[in-house]
Amino acid sequence: MVVRDYDEAIAFYPQKLSFTLVEDTPLPEEQKRWVVVAPPGGGTGILLARASKPEQKAFVGDQSGGRVFLFLSTDDFWRDYRQMEKKGVRFVRQPQKTDYGTVAVFADLYGNLWDLIQYQKPENPADS
Repeated sequence: MVVRDYDEAIAFYPQKLSFTLVEDTPLPEEQKRWVVVAPPGGGTGILLARASKPEQKAFVGDQSGGRVFLFLSTDDFWRDYRQMEKKGVRFVRQPQKTDYGTVAVFADLYGNLWDLIQYQKPENPADS
């Protein structure tokens, strides 16, 4: 993910979204850092890459043309939703129940859109 500043991104993801800072390795010869964060439970990491050229800077906060492009899955939607609200995460679409689960859309510190989602467990036909 293209970010404006390493340190502000590192502060946002762990503090606001409870992500883990997996790696922060300086690459002095390239004047950059290798910064990876991961959501609670791991499994997936996100590389935070500082924009270093004007054409890259244009994508900070608009990496998907204003559409949701990342999904943060949870096993307890309301717990995580309330915790994120308390931490000042800005929700741009309020929670709604859908056929596939409960979902709300939030913006990260740059305005990229994410779904916070708890998928509905499929019904077991044997239970019918």
